[in-house]
Amino acid sequence: MARAPGLSVRFKLTLSYAGFLMLAGLLLLANMWMYLSSLPDVTTAPGALPGRSVILRTFAPDAGAVLVFLLVFGLVGGWILAGRVLAPLTRITAATRMAANGSLSHRIRLEGSQDEFRELADTFDNMLARLEAHVAEQRRFAANASHELRTPLAISQALLEVARNDPEQDHGELVDRLHAVNARAIDLTEALLLLSRADQRSFTREPVDLSLLVEEATETLLPLAEKRGTTIETTGDITTAFGSQALLLQITMNLVHNAIVHNLPEQGTVWVRTSLRSRTAVLAVENTGEKLSPQLVSTLTEPFQRGTERIRGDHSGVGLGLAIVKSITQVHDGTLTILARPAGGLRITVQLPSAPRPST
Repeated sequence: MARAPGLSVRFKLTLSYAGFLMLAGLLLLANMWMYLSSLPDVTTAPGALPGRSVILRTFAPDAGAVLVFLLVFGLVGGWILAGRVLAPLTRITAATRMAANGSLSHRIRLEGSQDEFRELADTFDNMLARLEAHVAEQRRFAANASHELRTPLAISQALLEVARNDPEQDHGELVDRLHAVNARAIDLTEALLLLSRADQRSFTREPVDLSLLVEEATETLLPLAEKRGTTIETTGDITTAFGSQALLLQITMNLVHNAIVHNLPEQGTVWVRTSLRSRTAVLAVENTGEKLSPQLVSTLTEPFQRGTERIRGDHSGVGLGLAIVKSITQVHDGTLTILARPAGGLRITVQLPSAPRPST
């Protein structure tokens, strides 16, 4: 924003200090003048004290000299004091300029005890840290998304090259393989769009019963579970959260789908529970499966990360399931907790604000 040039804050503080000091001096000298003016005007005699008129004539030039001294002292002292007080602000301004030029790694790290400037500096440092982490995450996401989107395109190109060089190849098999690759690219694109929409917080909040969403997700994914030999067990009472029904259904679908796919090859189990704790609606999903290390579990919410090896099987997903769950949970002001089960598998808990009670 273009602004007209003006006085610096340091100069304004200097004038304020000097003006306040001059005002205090004027009030003090005025009181002394009034006191001296109230003294009796005694005729000067040998050995007697000076009269009022003599004292006032002597006091006037001395008072002027005191005022000049206070003015100079106030300006010089005010300039020094203002510089010391505004020194932290100068460092904060320099750090802000560096951040505006793209340097997000710089930190102010203002020393000293807690005050308004230190609080501002610490808040700015925390903001830079979060912004730097967000930018790094977005760069990793863009790189991973480019790689994931390039893979099906490269496969399609290779299949078409083979078909062009080998006219006798079975075109039915080629069409089936191209259809599978294209379906995966569409799923990945839709997941990316859903992830971007979830971060915008552009949705209407309403009471949503998580137990009904669990029933819907279980019925939808039951054929997949039966195909993989996985048992789904659901428990819980009415659990009303406050948010978007479509997005919360997406959370439930993703968690149950992941629990089915990343499970034991045979006789796996998925437990889905809903509960209400005080003002928090809880959705918990557990599954059997391979034992996972805490280091691997901590990366599962990053885009395109999978708990098991990247096997391009059916229903293997695109690696965005838990990233979408995390994003939707955050925009609902909730928390997501992922823990590895000692026997294998995961225990994932989503805590969301419950719907407000109707007023009586």
